[in-house]
Amino acid sequence: MEHPDRIAEFFEEKVVLITGATGFIGKVLLEKLLRACPRVKNVIVLVRPKKGKSPRRRMEEILSGPLFNSLRDKHGPEHLKKVKTINGDVLKKDLDISTEEKVWLYEEVQVVFHCAATVRFDECLRTAVLLNVRGTQQMLELAKGMRNLQVFQYISTAYCHMEEAELFEKVYDPPADPHKIIKICEWLRKEEIDLLAPRLLGNCPNAYAYTKALAEALVAEQMENLPVQILRPSVVVPIWKEPIPGWTDNLNGPSGLLLGAGKGVLRTIYLKGNACADYISVDLVANALLFFAFLTSLNVNKRVYHVTTNKEVRVTYDDLINRSKEIMLSKIPLPGAVWYPGGSTKRSKLYNKLCIFLYHTVPAILVDTLLYVIGYEPVLMRVQRRINRGFEVLGYYANNQWTFNNQQLTELRTLMNPTEKKIYKLDLEGFNFDEYLYNAVLSVRRYLLNEPDETIPASKRHMLILWALDRGCKIFLSYALMYLLYTQVFLRFFH
Repeated sequence: MEHPDRIAEFFEEKVVLITGATGFIGKVLLEKLLRACPRVKNVIVLVRPKKGKSPRRRMEEILSGPLFNSLRDKHGPEHLKKVKTINGDVLKKDLDISTEEKVWLYEEVQVVFHCAATVRFDECLRTAVLLNVRGTQQMLELAKGMRNLQVFQYISTAYCHMEEAELFEKVYDPPADPHKIIKICEWLRKEEIDLLAPRLLGNCPNAYAYTKALAEALVAEQMENLPVQILRPSVVVPIWKEPIPGWTDNLNGPSGLLLGAGKGVLRTIYLKGNACADYISVDLVANALLFFAFLTSLNVNKRVYHVTTNKEVRVTYDDLINRSKEIMLSKIPLPGAVWYPGGSTKRSKLYNKLCIFLYHTVPAILVDTLLYVIGYEPVLMRVQRRINRGFEVLGYYANNQWTFNNQQLTELRTLMNPTEKKIYKLDLEGFNFDEYLYNAVLSVRRYLLNEPDETIPASKRHMLILWALDRGCKIFLSYALMYLLYTQVFLRFFH
């Protein structure tokens, strides 16, 4: 007996609004919604102009990309006409949406996925507040006018209440009054907010965690008035299953580590013991968003969900770095590596700082000096400073451990029938870490570095040359040190 796909039935003839559709989660959500729920009436995406490109042009480029190939093959290119682009900007007052389009949204929209946010940890506080907090406030106001609204999902993060060693699926008190913080950031200039930032942030490690916690409070305020849900994904990583295993569009999190290690520029990093993070692949996140939206039709009255792996998969940073290096050395080396991938994690901060100076700073100075002499602009020290800032952020998250209780996810996914479990996979049955890493490295090569697979043999030859140079340098340094040592002993003995 074949079971029905009730999730697809839920979205049949519905009009869905997605913010952040140009972002990582938003793209994958849009693709999965159109592919798995083909009878959805329309998907409206709120997009702002950027770098001289109109919202429509930006969406056309995304929809023509490789992520949507399976969708085009399955349903045809005409299916993509269900995507309707609206000019809007979550950062601006009143979302920069015209009155006519607001009226249309009030009449048509039944489901809202609010994914738009700045995910930069080093974002200035004023921008982060206006985008993540005021933007959410304005989206909630827009939702209040939607006559047929059935669900409003706010995509938060599991890493937004850092003072909690174990985070549960419930609402927490915000670090400040979000309404007051919005007013302060509207009244004051960026420079003035930057001066106040340390006092406003308090114990929060960065503006991202702070503003996500504030935005959650605004959503929680509307729980009596709107059908809102708060979803907290953990560290969102490349696709596991579909439509393209390993696909990603950014170098945040583990993808940046893979690139740095594979290019040979990441030589040392400070990590405690068996430090690890909670990872969730972006396709599982998209599945969860659709599933939790569908649950409203079953009168499931839960409002906060964790989209995390919790203890189902525990991968240490040591394991991640070592196993990815093995793949990039023997199977699919990255092109243009500047040195043979090596280095290691360090348990001592002092030793790590020394290694940063020797293996990161000194080579960067030497290369930049050479570039300057031959008439090129020095770039490596600028890159190195960015890497060091990234290490500071990563170090905080990697060297502190949190537990994200996801009991509701594990319990409620039992409501899915066999058909739904297959289409909207939410468990990690069949997960193979080495296979996943292989696909992730290959996708970084294909989609971020734009390197065809045909260049892999050349990259392998380049890696052999780097290996020989690396071994030669180590042998030379070893003999040089031995020579210096024996010379000093000889001089002292015959002095």
